[in-house]
Amino acid sequence: MAERRWGHALEAMGARLAFGFLRLLPLDRASALGGAIGRAIGPRIGASKRAVINLHRAMPELGERDVERIVTGMWDNLGRVVAEFPHLGEIRVFESGGRVELIGAEAVLAARAAGRRIIFFSAHFGNWEIAAQAATQAGFPVVLVYRAANNPFIDRLIVEARTPASGDLVPKGPATARRLVAAMRRGDSLCMLVDQKMNDGIPVPFFGRDAMTAPALARLARRFDCLVVPARVERLEGAHFRLVLEAPLEVPHGADPHADDLALMTAVNATIERWVRADPARWFWIHRRWPD
Repeated sequence: MAERRWGHALEAMGARLAFGFLRLLPLDRASALGGAIGRAIGPRIGASKRAVINLHRAMPELGERDVERIVTGMWDNLGRVVAEFPHLGEIRVFESGGRVELIGAEAVLAARAAGRRIIFFSAHFGNWEIAAQAATQAGFPVVLVYRAANNPFIDRLIVEARTPASGDLVPKGPATARRLVAAMRRGDSLCMLVDQKMNDGIPVPFFGRDAMTAPALARLARRFDCLVVPARVERLEGAHFRLVLEAPLEVPHGADPHADDLALMTAVNATIERWVRADPARWFWIHRRWPD
């Protein structure tokens, strides 16, 4: 236990030094450096094998060169996301002529003004942090559900970087459901990344195969009559982005709640699949999204 704690502390010290260095750089240079490091190192590490396996299973029509290009692009994007983390507070989503092109915000702002609760969902695509920032900068009281890092010291660093840019942070765990229900009762909005495997979830089709998927989004949406808004964050050139708030998904209210959960989460997974197929190099293919 002591060895692990020391290991975590040393790892976090290195992360803080890197974080501080990246913060000293202008955002564009930090992003470019992160992308270069990702392209140089990522394809050579073991995790890339998982990405290759997932790509072959999800998109068997791809050739080897296409797979190699997508994996390299994935690491470029991931490196940029990491390097952009220290600069999250600088990215102003609603700044005219700024780094973020915004599409679809008017309908969402009108719904919020009318008192509707909103659940925004996104995926590890582009720079996914931008979606929660948009809601926070628009003045929404927002709760962001996230997976805590295994290293508690690094998790603290990530939380520091995200706060207050991304609202109230709720780590996944035993108390998550209770905190989300409390947030919904307050009238808060939620931001959820829903493309990771959930062992105690429900099987939902994703790229033609069942993937264990958390049904919490569907259950909260039905219980509190929420709008379910897909929030796609596209990376344009370098550290410039397009945030597209799509039309809300239909929330079923039938006689069978389990069938309703499956129907809504199937629509959610289909939405994310559409995003990934359109630009596969921007998604995080090293997730263990499907059973082996």
